[in-house]
Amino acid sequence: MTIINDQRCGWIKDLPPRKNIKSFEDKKEDFDWTIIGAGYTGLSAARKLGELFPNQSVALVDAQLAGEGASSRNSGYLVDTTLNDGFTSNKDLENYKIKTDIYNAGINCIKKFINNYQVDCELNEAGKYFATSKLEDEKILIRFSKILKKLNFENKIFYEKDLFNKLGTKFYKIGLYTKGGMLLHPGKLVRAMIGALPNNVNLYENTFLIKWEKEKDKIICKFKNGKIITKKIIFATNGFLNSLGIKPHYNFPLTLTASMTRPLTDQEFENIGRPNEWGVLPVRPLGATIRFTKNKRLLIRNTAELHNPNNMSEIDLEKRIYKHKIGLTKRFPELPNNIIESSWSGIVSRTRNSSQLFECIDKNVFVAGCYNGSGIGVGTLFGEQIANRASGINTDEIELIEKRKKPTLLPPNPFLKWGINLRLKYERLRANSEI
Repeated sequence: MTIINDQRCGWIKDLPPRKNIKSFEDKKEDFDWTIIGAGYTGLSAARKLGELFPNQSVALVDAQLAGEGASSRNSGYLVDTTLNDGFTSNKDLENYKIKTDIYNAGINCIKKFINNYQVDCELNEAGKYFATSKLEDEKILIRFSKILKKLNFENKIFYEKDLFNKLGTKFYKIGLYTKGGMLLHPGKLVRAMIGALPNNVNLYENTFLIKWEKEKDKIICKFKNGKIITKKIIFATNGFLNSLGIKPHYNFPLTLTASMTRPLTDQEFENIGRPNEWGVLPVRPLGATIRFTKNKRLLIRNTAELHNPNNMSEIDLEKRIYKHKIGLTKRFPELPNNIIESSWSGIVSRTRNSSQLFECIDKNVFVAGCYNGSGIGVGTLFGEQIANRASGINTDEIELIEKRKKPTLLPPNPFLKWGINLRLKYERLRANSEI
């Protein structure tokens, strides 16, 4: 099987092509550590292991180009709070507090990395909005605001006029602003993580893992052109964990699609009120995620579905782009309808109760993943901490992670597939006006 390196993503197209890309070919090699998956989690785990054990060998393997899967394809939100994850109720306040503490630890992890390596990834502590065009959703936001205040999250509710002044669109009738979230360029961040890998980390890209198995105290990873024998292994493939047989009854992938416009002209920027950079998340699940970026581009993500996670054809993508155009026109009717410059698909890994995987699943076999849309901060945090755990090191962050609710068992197929599609259909109908 071959994973296609899809170059349609706007964040990736912003970056210069990488050189000296190496695949694992025609050999058998022993490593002390092997990490499968080179996104935020795998890169962070490799960096941590390289620092902890400078005299040990680390293999970091990805089926495509490092960092160019979900890590570069998200909307670039470093979230402090979430609204649609099943935790946001008074009866589950304690678990929501734990989850937001994990988000905060992830934010701190990113800020530390940026500071240590002097990374320019356009980090903007702009906060974020949960916004809706339906005034009947006011009760949802008022209730959420009260919960956030109980947890000492600074937030404020805005109505149409103020939202227009801040966002440049009259589409939204009510929104809740939270101060702690951040916006960034995900491609630039993950590219910096590749550059920060220690010398004892061997990065192999475009190297698809065919099969892995344990043999006594060793783990054997088989690839098309050779095999790696390793003492310990960490799986960090997130939405592709199922395909490797890792916790298959606890997680599933959803395919999302997004589009990004060209930079607005000075006149177009003037027409929408010259707003600062901002990010909006939907109040209703499956509503549109919208960003106005530092370089005056608009990003929209308004589709989520069960789809072959390995590739989306041009024909399929064009159908999703049509919905992106509708969403942009609803919000910015004064802008031309032909300003979309790039469109792409990406994978998010979900669990039934919106919790994450972080565990030892067998002797010397570890997994971290399933971030339910918060993979930048939490994925980076979990990568560093799964490396610590695999090394026998306990930390305050691991103790925090272990307090979370554990992912719950999913029903078997075909019931799982039926259930997911039914729920997605229901949420699409509820959010139809918010695409």
